[in-house]
This record gives sequence, C-alpha cells and structure tokens, in this order.
Amino acid sequence: MEELKFIVETSARHIHITQDALDYLMLSDEEIAAGKHAELECKKELSQPGQFATNTRLDVYGPVNPKTGKETALKNISILGPCRKECQVEISGTDARTLKVNAPVRESGDVKGSAPCKLVNPLNGKFIELAEGCIVAKRHIHMTPADAEAFGVTNGQVVRVLVSGTGRETIFGDTVVRVSPSYALAMHIDTDEANAAWASGAIYGTIVK
Repeated sequence: MEELKFIVETSARHIHITQDALDYLMLSDEEIAAGKHAELECKKELSQPGQFATNTRLDVYGPVNPKTGKETALKNISILGPCRKECQVEISGTDARTLKVNAPVRESGDVKGSAPCKLVNPLNGKFIELAEGCIVAKRHIHMTPADAEAFGVTNGQVVRVLVSGTGRETIFGDTVVRVSPSYALAMHIDTDEANAAWASGAIYGTIVK
C-alpha cells in the first residue's frame, strides 16, 4: 500500500487584519468619513482556497526597550487576505525574541491573552496598538473530511509528522489536524521549523505513530 503523504509548506511571518483596521491604516480621515474601504489586492494565491498574499505591507513593533528607549521592529511584513474578524500577527520564535514579545504558541485565531504589538503603515505613519494578537502559530495540517478519513485522523487530533529526504530528517510532534471542507491538504510550519528540518522546495511529510 502506498504511503500517504502531504506537502509541507513554510509559512513566513504575516499579518491578518480586520477591514476597520485596514481602512484606518491605509485611508485618510476624509476617505473613511466618505465611506470608502481599502482593498487587499491579490499578489499570489496560496494553497488554501480563497487565501492570498498581498502587496500591502506593514511594520510590526514590540514594546519599548527600557535600556535603549526604542522599539524593535520587524519591517515590511505582508498582509494576507481576505480580511478577518480579528487582527493577528503570526511570527516565529526567533521573531518573538527579536521583538521582545512573549508570543504564545497558538492555533490561528486563538489570540485571547496573546502578546501585544503595534502595526505601523510606513507610508503614512499611522499605527494601531493591538492589546493582543501576536502569536507563534502551532504547526498544523489542513485536511478535507475525505483526507482525514483516508489518514485515519480527526479534527483537533495531535499527531507526529516525519519530514525526510532533506539531509536533516525531523519528526514534528504536537502537530494539530484541522479539518474543513474548505481546506486543501497541506501542512504548515514556520521558518524556524523549516530551517531545523532544512525544508525548502517540494517537501512532503507522513504521519508516524
């Protein structure tokens, strides 16, 4: 029987944003008062249906460093579309240390009590302070119900995934299975995890017991 595999994709740091936040950061007060809305233009479609990378980028700032009196920033971070119900910044553990934020490892959308940060539009200087929303995304596998049945797993199940053939074979534990008819089969890891496994290009994973 052929071993079931799935693509393992590296998800770089990115921002999800609400329509209200996008409007405030991108438009003038006059445009907002006139009822205009900012739009996210698709630069590149992503593997998950309806999701896309955009050319719209923001800077993300952490807290003021008491030693230097300055904020540390990650510059030029892409916003992914479409707009969401809550703002969310997904970074790696290395990014979190750079920003000096205590970003927890969470599933996407689980931002309650997560790290604060500031979103800044470098083109006009407008910014929004987020009381929460900065996370390190928990590694996960997107599956349709048919995929989940084929792999013998269920939504929310935590599995171990073997990534081999890279010269740095790695087993990723604590990988969450996420099941929805709107998904396409793919595993997502962040840049720290990809570097650890030397994963680039077309890399595939298998669930191991």
